[in-house]
Amino acid sequence: MNTRAWIVFLDESGVSLLPQVRRTYAPRGRTPFLRHRLNWKRASMAGALGYHSTDPDRGARLCFHLKPGNYDTLGLIEVLEQMKVFYHGENVVLLWDGLSAHWSRVMRAWVAEQDWLTLERLPAYAPGLNPVELLWSSLKKRELANLAGDHLADVAEQGIHPINTNPQLPWSFLTHTGLTTHPPHPPNLRKDQ
Repeated sequence: MNTRAWIVFLDESGVSLLPQVRRTYAPRGRTPFLRHRLNWKRASMAGALGYHSTDPDRGARLCFHLKPGNYDTLGLIEVLEQMKVFYHGENVVLLWDGLSAHWSRVMRAWVAEQDWLTLERLPAYAPGLNPVELLWSSLKKRELANLAGDHLADVAEQGIHPINTNPQLPWSFLTHTGLTTHPPHPPNLRKDQ
């Protein structure tokens, strides 16, 4: 693995215009009402959280992509093309799960032509190792809670903006996984061993 690369975690999730209803506070005797158009439109989101492997001062980077319908191999290649522009001139080690579109023949052929990108697979049944899962949790349970929007792009943007403007949140997501961007230095071996 390139030791001077961006380590990027990527995951996909779904969003809809139906608001995520959560508890809220209101003055006594004034029941809050959440008004929205009953709209079942759904979209898929791809989020990529990047951390520099040797220079944490470069900050964490969040890439976000929204599209109608579901992601397939070609849709994910489109996301990776946008990431290539976002990380222009940088090397990227991408960690993602075992979704069939991530490891399809077409995806592997496309990745083989990319000199900036290395793919690594996260262990199966280990969503707790992907900080993007925590991004989705924060987005859906906090930022989008009780939000009734008219357009999917507005809903997603209103949810992502507070996360993207808080420089500590992406680092807290990584910390919560128990992973780090660089291995600890090996302990010094005693000379008499």
